[in-house]
Amino acid sequence: MILLDIWMPGIDGIETLNRLKRLYPKLPIVIMSGHGTIEAAVKATKLGAYDFIEKPLSIEKVILAIGRALETSRLQQENQILKGDERHLIIGNSEATNKLRKNIESAAQSKAPVLLTGENGTGKEVVAWNIHNQSLRGNKPFVTVNCAAIPEELMDSELFGYEKGAFAGATSRKKGRFDLAHEGTIFLNGICDISLRTQARILRLINEMVFERVGGTKGIKVDVRIIAATSKNIEEEVAAGRVQQELLSHLKPLTLHITPLRERSGDIQLLAEHYINEFSRESGRPPKKVSPETMSLLIRYNWPGNVRELRNLIERLVTISPSHLIGPQDLPPYLTGLAELSTEDPFSTKDFKEARHLFEKEFIVRKLEENGWNISKTAEAMGLERSHLHRKIKSYGIEIKE
Repeated sequence: MILLDIWMPGIDGIETLNRLKRLYPKLPIVIMSGHGTIEAAVKATKLGAYDFIEKPLSIEKVILAIGRALETSRLQQENQILKGDERHLIIGNSEATNKLRKNIESAAQSKAPVLLTGENGTGKEVVAWNIHNQSLRGNKPFVTVNCAAIPEELMDSELFGYEKGAFAGATSRKKGRFDLAHEGTIFLNGICDISLRTQARILRLINEMVFERVGGTKGIKVDVRIIAATSKNIEEEVAAGRVQQELLSHLKPLTLHITPLRERSGDIQLLAEHYINEFSRESGRPPKKVSPETMSLLIRYNWPGNVRELRNLIERLVTISPSHLIGPQDLPPYLTGLAELSTEDPFSTKDFKEARHLFEKEFIVRKLEENGWNISKTAEAMGLERSHLHRKIKSYGIEIKE
């Protein structure tokens, strides 16, 4: 929390409060002033100050104000978790994840459309929700549209709604997703799956913030922020004529890429522990533990389904594992098969030369797994010539998986 004075050199406390609230909408701020007036107190409260205390300050009043502000903030966070917002946490301490958090903060301060890219299962909806939640629209609607799941002939009706009598069966007016997202954020997941005709309507909305319902002629003003996402290469989709260049031009300036899980294996343990706690709490059971051998297998796996695949696996393990300790025997065969590739522990030998060879072999196997057993990509990631890596693989007898 912040204790903020009204009279300061440079910008005053009211303007500082205004800027802080734009950056950190949920941060509790207590205003202090020796020139307290009802007008200043009302203005500070309207801008989002938690409390207003007058000088001269008494230590009792300051401690009381701090305690109340922090307690209120804690209760708000707990309330978010109880409402299901825990699923929207960004878990991990890898460089890629920390960079993503900073990019989310930056995107939240803008009003411009956002484009999220990344493989299926990387958590694009979670990122979109965090951008919305950290923005000034955070207490307004967040509306999700799974574009790939909506038939083309129904897309316009879903997005823009329709008027009574627009078509057979339209017995009353229906609001569309853009209507429902007014003053908030709409998340278009699978933007490349929308037809060119509907893309043109979305482009008009981005430019003018106006749309018409199906069967209607009256322009409807709307205030909505668009976050779009795709697991496809959107520039290739433009080149193929499936996505309008103008739409890409609007979305591309604020693009956030979500790194696949195999490239941030340092996050896997934190994610696994988080999901174990989540599903254990939901089922009313004490949290289970993961054995070191099991965690090693989880970290070494390639995770083609990314975070979604890990989450689904942990849910299954929490549900079916009979023991308090999740061991390799609880894992599906495609994961336990990795154990056959495991080399000896480099620390199990006293000979330096042998330990170095054991480590090098294990290191190469892990890098191959991280890069989907693609030798060229692995060589590039390791900073080796492809022919050099080939010789190493052959000398260590490493069997390349398809």
